[in-house]
Amino acid sequence: VAYKNVVGSKRSSWRVLNSIASRDGEGTKTTVLEYRKKIEDELVEICTDVVGLLDEHLIKGASDSDAKQNPDEVFYLKMKGDYYRYLAEINTDKKEKYISDSEEAYHKAYEAAKKMPPTDPIQLGLALNFSVFHYEIKNDPRAAKELAKKAFDNAIAAMDTLQEESYKDSTLIMQLLRDNLALWNSADEEGDEGDEEQ
Repeated sequence: VAYKNVVGSKRSSWRVLNSIASRDGEGTKTTVLEYRKKIEDELVEICTDVVGLLDEHLIKGASDSDAKQNPDEVFYLKMKGDYYRYLAEINTDKKEKYISDSEEAYHKAYEAAKKMPPTDPIQLGLALNFSVFHYEIKNDPRAAKELAKKAFDNAIAAMDTLQEESYKDSTLIMQLLRDNLALWNSADEEGDEGDEEQ
């Protein structure tokens, strides 16, 4: 949670600075670009640390489990995909590598999640974030919408299996999936973009 909060705040700062740099005149642009670079460097360091921690300790430990369905493994692989996605958002030098690494982690998470119920909040969070990856990073709205719709529809069909302790989390993520689908469908009609992620 600590990493998520720090990275979330830095990503927001980077987006604001990126927006300012693209519209302001030359007078402030140099200062904005320098500060944006500083934020980028900090984000790269944090995200790289998180991916290292995931690879060296958490994913390995979770995948060594004998459990048929391992929510920890799915969660950590999703997290790895997320942090590579954050790197792909900001880093143009290694963007293709980060896109590939992110997609690989999300695919591995999907494989590990196959035996989980479609209403599980970890499975739904994976679908939400992987669909955002397709929409924002891969610029593939069709794949994003298909993934989000399938996850949403599967969860709706299995609502009777929804565990009481995960009801609130699951329904919140389902709402975010539905919101993104509505936003992305209207963006197709209007040429606008946007998304929500977990």
